[in-house]
Amino acid sequence: MSTTEIKTNLHKIVDRIEDERLLRVIYDFLEVREKSNEGQLWKTLTTEQQQEVLQAYEDSENDSNLVDDKDVWRKLK
Repeated sequence: MSTTEIKTNLHKIVDRIEDERLLRVIYDFLEVREKSNEGQLWKTLTTEQQQEVLQAYEDSENDSNLVDDKDVWRKLK
């Protein structure tokens, strides 16, 4: 789907929404995302923290490293 198609479809969906609270949530979300600078959080991390994030991402690419979410929630209880 092209950017133009996404925008058109998004407008159509928003036009069909009658719930003002939902519209406010969508509006607030989009407004915050539009104003935030991409990579802002990343820049606050130390080099070591960035390396840990990159390593965690790399590890997550291997299915044998993944943990079922049910197991995680069970351990947190």
